[in-house]
Amino acid sequence: MQIGKLILGPGHPTFIVAEMSGNHGGSLERAIEIVRAAKRAGADAIKLQTYTADTITIKSDKEDFTISKDSPWAAHKNLWELYNEAHTPWEWHKALFDEAKRSGIEIFSSPFDATAVDLLESLEIKVYKIASPEITNIPLLERVAQTGKPVIFSTGIAELADIELALTTLRSAGAKDIIILKCTTSYPAPAEESNLLTITDIIKRFGVLSGLSDHSIGTAAALATVVLGGSVIEKHFTLDHDVETVDSFFSSGEKEFAHMVADIRFLEKALGAINYDITPSALPSIRGRSSLYIAEDIKAGEAFTASNVKAVRPSFGLHPKYYKAIIGRKAKRDLAIGDRLSWEVIE
Repeated sequence: MQIGKLILGPGHPTFIVAEMSGNHGGSLERAIEIVRAAKRAGADAIKLQTYTADTITIKSDKEDFTISKDSPWAAHKNLWELYNEAHTPWEWHKALFDEAKRSGIEIFSSPFDATAVDLLESLEIKVYKIASPEITNIPLLERVAQTGKPVIFSTGIAELADIELALTTLRSAGAKDIIILKCTTSYPAPAEESNLLTITDIIKRFGVLSGLSDHSIGTAAALATVVLGGSVIEKHFTLDHDVETVDSFFSSGEKEFAHMVADIRFLEKALGAINYDITPSALPSIRGRSSLYIAEDIKAGEAFTASNVKAVRPSFGLHPKYYKAIIGRKAKRDLAIGDRLSWEVIE
């Protein structure tokens, strides 16, 4: 699968996405700096969320729309107030897309309704992300699929039947390139609920690329995803925690994100391929293996014994597998301690 100039899939570098979400804190200047910081940190892409409070919910104080007291966002009176603070203004989108192009980083977004898709199409977006709460939003999935662009969707609050329906809907409406990300929609996500082994099952069960939309603290889950064959890592990204925003409490700052990227790139090299050969850099160390050497001075005609032949380092003598075959045989000539044992000196 190709996204912009990048090829995704086995044998190719992990597609690492920095999710801005509401970490701009209502400042376009901060949003632009987040794009630049994501590039500095090594991200392949920056992701936005395209909605307004009015396109994602209803302005209401009824119980259905209030935020529970145990929510991380309980300080907000209702959903409309939260999303009104957290949204990325639509008039910022072109400036952010332009900045991403200047910075040399891909940019895409999660739309939450058809009007958001229209905006993103006008900006020539290259891939769409369906946020996990929208996995059952069938009209949205159909609209996104009709663009013919690659689609990434998360499983955070989806059961298997929801995933199957979403996949069928997208494919039926024209989507060909689809990535399914394992996700735990909890902020932050507890390790015991991450179930990262699901990533390998997604790949086999659905015949798609997979990866992780990571809401956990730290980088361990992202690194494990690479080992499990994931092709995409998405993680919330902010500047180095100098400002508190709606999502900063579970987001990675530039330094941590850069460290994660470096570790992922190391892992990609370290995983390599199935190979039992001694690698070129290890070849000089082969002299550290054991081989058979003379351990006591021996006269010609004397027998080799357990006391005058030993398997020791380095490796220039006979292979230790011949030890039993040599014991009891005789020396052709005088041998001194430290001489290599070879077939030429054995009768």
